[in-house]
Amino acid sequence: MSDSSNTLPHSNPQNSWWEKLEPYQKLVFVVATLAWLFDCLDQQLFNLARNPAMLALLEKGQDTKYYGGIATAIFVLGWATGGMIFGSLGDRYGRAKMLAVTVLLYSLATGLSALAGFPKLPTIAQTLHLNSLPWFEGLSPHYLDFTIFRFITGLGVGGVFGLAVALVADTVPSTVRPRALGVLQSFSAVGNIAAGLIGLGIALTAIGKNPNYWMWLFVIGALPAFLVATIQLRVKEPEAWITARDRAAAQGKKSGSYGDLFSHGTWRRHALLGMVLSCAGVIGLWGIGVFSTDLVGDIIASHLKASGADEVAINKGKQVWGSLNLLFFNVGAFLGMMAFTRVTERMGRRKAFAIFFIGALLVTVFVFQMLGKIGGRWDILWMAPMMGFFQLAVFAGFSIYLPELFPTRLRATGVSFCYNVGRYLAATGPLTLAILAKSLADKAAAKAAAAGGNVAIAKIDAFRDAASWMCLIFLLGIVVLPFLPETKGKALPED
Repeated sequence: MSDSSNTLPHSNPQNSWWEKLEPYQKLVFVVATLAWLFDCLDQQLFNLARNPAMLALLEKGQDTKYYGGIATAIFVLGWATGGMIFGSLGDRYGRAKMLAVTVLLYSLATGLSALAGFPKLPTIAQTLHLNSLPWFEGLSPHYLDFTIFRFITGLGVGGVFGLAVALVADTVPSTVRPRALGVLQSFSAVGNIAAGLIGLGIALTAIGKNPNYWMWLFVIGALPAFLVATIQLRVKEPEAWITARDRAAAQGKKSGSYGDLFSHGTWRRHALLGMVLSCAGVIGLWGIGVFSTDLVGDIIASHLKASGADEVAINKGKQVWGSLNLLFFNVGAFLGMMAFTRVTERMGRRKAFAIFFIGALLVTVFVFQMLGKIGGRWDILWMAPMMGFFQLAVFAGFSIYLPELFPTRLRATGVSFCYNVGRYLAATGPLTLAILAKSLADKAAAKAAAAGGNVAIAKIDAFRDAASWMCLIFLLGIVVLPFLPETKGKALPED
């Protein structure tokens, strides 16, 4: 059976987009979707494991939120680097081959992240004498190992998005491409929901019994390696990519070349503008959204401390409610990405982005300022899905829109550039939030202490304010929209 996106056998205009796919096209869609689903599962397992991992790996008294922000930034840097590398390699050597490599890489490195929690194992940091360098003075070698493994994980995680969307875009019929890519991105929320369920299960069964329960989150995250065999054995390169590769070679052009991407006026413009658009969404998520779990944890901890709960009960409560926050956030995300897909089909790409970026700005500020102040902890059940609906919806737009900006020979390269330069800049998000939150928290704590107020509440409010100021990044996505092309109803470009 052909995997060409130009074939549409036995189609009926009344059929659903899924029914319009050939069996092989369905296989490609499922494999690419699972690769991205497990990729997102890994990301969220890291968010759940971050705080307990910091408590285990750092020296007593060190700022877990600050160093957790640094670990997140290093992970995102690896993420961006991997995306830039594997996007180009995907255009050059094939989407399916490189997708298999990236899944294997992030699966193995995720499993290795758990080893940082074994105190008797020799560490990479000690072997390389990293902990003796001035930059790393005072940091445990196990924490340094953890950040190394997260960087390597990021290399694999970063490559998946551009490869998966390019593979699907080049394989499925053009008439269903937007819907297929929107659904692919929507299933990232399913991976996130699975992470929330896993985190909730571990919180209810392991906290208080096993101090290193967080390590199991990374062991579970390693399981997608089994998907590699399916990718290698069943998925072949799209005919559209093979044709474009051969045509480019005959014309003396290079596939997967950043030089070619930026030497062409149109592709360069699309790459730079698409990068700015992506930056707004990625920083919004990784510099603000993922830290809603930290806010939830602080609120729950403050409540439980006031009621006289012990440390085990506090940690369990933070994990349970953090997992619930992740679950409901991503239920909203799934619905938001499906909604974005429908809106972009009816109103166009640019209008859809404008609607949801404005929504993300307003709703995220509201949630960070009001979470826990209306219905206590129960605010999570309706505020988290509302924030997820708008924040994550724009990522469906990235899946649909970015492949429409570049020709086949540069599609994975262009998509990966847009998305992953955004990730490079997004690495500043957790650091900026951590620094801003620490600065505001120190001032608020000193003021509260001098006035005889509640220092813990003052610190929480400072974190709310820091996240709210960070929300200005969503305006960047709105500002760039008038300069981008509208691609609704147009064929994928070629040169």
